[in-house]
Amino acid sequence: MDQAFERVLDVYRQRIAQESAASAALSGEEFARRRDDFLLAVGEPAARFLHSLAIGLGAKRIVELGTSYGFSTLFLADAARATGGTLYTYDSVASKQDYARERLEEAGLADVVEWRLGNALELLRDQPGPVDLVLMDVWKDLYTPCFELVYPLLADGGVIVADNMIHPQSARQATAAYAAAVRSKPDMEGVLLSVGHGLDVACRRSGAAA
Repeated sequence: MDQAFERVLDVYRQRIAQESAASAALSGEEFARRRDDFLLAVGEPAARFLHSLAIGLGAKRIVELGTSYGFSTLFLADAARATGGTLYTYDSVASKQDYARERLEEAGLADVVEWRLGNALELLRDQPGPVDLVLMDVWKDLYTPCFELVYPLLADGGVIVADNMIHPQSARQATAAYAAAVRSKPDMEGVLLSVGHGLDVACRRSGAAA
C-alpha cells in the first residue's frame, strides 16, 4: 500500500463518515429508497482481512461480485498488484462503477482491474478460471445463484468470502441458504467469522472429490 492508495483510502473514509451521519437521520423507509446513494462498504477491518488473504493465497485471479463504489475494490486491486494478478469486479449500476474507476485510477491501480458491468448471472458465464479468491457482496438473493456459477471456476485451495452473514438481520434467510449451498459441496469447507458484518470464508479443498 503506497501513498496514492492511502490518499484514496482517506477519500473513502471521509465519504463514509459523512454518509453515516446523513443516513442516520433518515427513516428506515427513506433509507431503503435511497440506499444506492450511500457507500455501504464492507468496512476497513474486513477489507484489510481480504487484502491479507489475497496476498497470502498468492491469488492471480480475484473476482469481486459487487463493486459498489469501490471500497473493497481498492484493497483487492492493491492485493492483485502485489501478486501480479487481475481483479474482475462486477456491478449492475454504471454510476457506482464510474465512481470506483475514478478512485482506482487515482490510486494507480486501474491496470490490474477488469470492469464487468451488467447482470452478474449472465456475465459470470464468461469469467475465466481458475479463480483463487471471490468476494460475494451483491444483493443477498443473488448469493446462491452466483455461487453455483463461480464454484466450478474455483481453483483447488481457492476461497470464497461472503459478506453480511450476520448483519443485517433482514438478510439472514438468504445468507443462511447460501451457507447451506456452499456446505452441500463435498469439497468445500466453511467457517463464519465475526469480522465486520460477518464473513463466511469457504475453501475448496485441494484434491478432494467433487
